[in-house]
Amino acid sequence: MERQELETFLTLAEELHFGHTAERLLLSQARVSQTVKKLERKIGAPLFERTSRVVRMSPLGRQLYEDLAPLHRQMEAAVARARDVARGVEGALDVGFLGAGAGTLTGPVLAAYRERCPGVEVRMREIQYRDPLGALRDGEIDLLFTCLPVEEPDLTVGPVVIREKRMLAVPVGHPLAGRAAVSLEELAGETFFGIANGAPGYWWDFHVPRRTPAGREIRRARSVASFQELMTLVATGQGISPVVASVRTYFSRPDVVLVPLDDVPDAEVALIHRTAGVNARAETFVRAVRDTVAARGGPASY
Repeated sequence: MERQELETFLTLAEELHFGHTAERLLLSQARVSQTVKKLERKIGAPLFERTSRVVRMSPLGRQLYEDLAPLHRQMEAAVARARDVARGVEGALDVGFLGAGAGTLTGPVLAAYRERCPGVEVRMREIQYRDPLGALRDGEIDLLFTCLPVEEPDLTVGPVVIREKRMLAVPVGHPLAGRAAVSLEELAGETFFGIANGAPGYWWDFHVPRRTPAGREIRRARSVASFQELMTLVATGQGISPVVASVRTYFSRPDVVLVPLDDVPDAEVALIHRTAGVNARAETFVRAVRDTVAARGGPASY
């Protein structure tokens, strides 16, 4: 199989659209169609089922994609690693993180990066919740592992490294502490604490909506500056707070109970960087993160 045939097949298998495939590969739709037909003649059977409106993979095409896609990713990663080593990237890379950073993927990511850039010193820095994006914007750090959503025109969201369930932190003895799960509708009237965060709407508008799905008011308390302060307020019975499942692993304490929080989307942590002015060290780190996530079968979960 020729390289163009391979890339055309894999891209069409992902897009299932000849026009989108042509755009990604910078080819004409006619060239994409010709390449696929040539490959199908080589194999001896259709790889795609085409109609005037829909493109689907045939069972044989699906099997070929599942066999080839991992090999192609490994090949691309190997070429990227060789290119990075050949460039002799050196210096220091400052990577910020909130909470547990990339979680269980932190070690594998750093190992993958050091293999590619042995001459770069990676300096991990914990960032304060009150202004998590300021250090990145000011150039104090090159990259940041942080919670989503982040929708800022000057920042680019890279690979998602953690995807986890949301939990509700309540004090021991709270009426909800023994529940298997709770919903937002049951939280009207409770006092909530959140962490002051520079990301627009991060805690108050996304984690704690202003009203329940039925329109009942959710009471909001003041925001706090650190996670430890938040957990102490919860433990002493002054309020409750939405958190994430990894808190059980990294920040558990005997006087706080975590209860699964239903009817809210999963939380995600991703690597973000400044859209402009990304240096070679940072570019290589982004690739190392993306390759590690793919090799592990997706983002870490808790």
